[in-house]
Amino acid sequence: MAAVDIRDNLLGISWVDSSWIPILNNGSVLDYFSERSNPFYDRTCNNEVVKMQRMTLDHLNQMVGVEYILLHAQEPILFIIRKQQRQSPTQVIPLADYYIIAGVIYQAPDLGSVINSRVVMFLSRKLTAVHGIQSAFEEAMSYCRYHPSKGYWWHFKDQEEREKAKPKAKKKEEPSSIFQRQRVDALLLDLRQKFPPRFVQQKPGEKPVPVDQIKKEPEPVPEAVKPEEKETAKNAQQSTGTKGPPEKRTRLQ
Repeated sequence: MAAVDIRDNLLGISWVDSSWIPILNNGSVLDYFSERSNPFYDRTCNNEVVKMQRMTLDHLNQMVGVEYILLHAQEPILFIIRKQQRQSPTQVIPLADYYIIAGVIYQAPDLGSVINSRVVMFLSRKLTAVHGIQSAFEEAMSYCRYHPSKGYWWHFKDQEEREKAKPKAKKKEEPSSIFQRQRVDALLLDLRQKFPPRFVQQKPGEKPVPVDQIKKEPEPVPEAVKPEEKETAKNAQQSTGTKGPPEKRTRLQ
């Protein structure tokens, strides 16, 4: 790829000679523009040939090639000079325009350069806006929290500092109701019946022992009742059953 010459893009530079500023007018502006230190001036133009041969600028119409003309003047502030390619006395092709404001020479941008600059500026602003929005989303996501039992909520740093500064109030523990206790006991009993424990800890601090290894204590055998005791108990019941009500005694007045 060929290297780009700085002379091919002169839109970013300017040139001025302060000694010419007080004497700038319609007759001297082209001489000011043709200074050797001016980077916008082409030494191979027809103006340089006419200047070397000491001819007037009217001879430019009879020549063919690059030339500079004064296109517009508003003394003493604004002058516009055009660079053009002359092909015949009546046919020219504009190449570039230069404007002089208060003695400072600038190159006027062409339409392609203006559109390119606007597109680049628009894209840069768009990228800056996208970057700002993306940074805002990333910062917002850093404050987002989630828990299965609570859901989503925002957790900000300043909020955490305010919570730390506030005195912590003691939460009152509300006693459970009878319904809650009975319901929980019923659920625990149901779970115990469905899933019986495989290990049992007989005493606190001891290692749990499998249920199969625990020796079951023999149930106490009910004592046998002697037949003599059965008869005495039966007679006592009969005697109490046949005994009549107590006799009524007359009350002495």
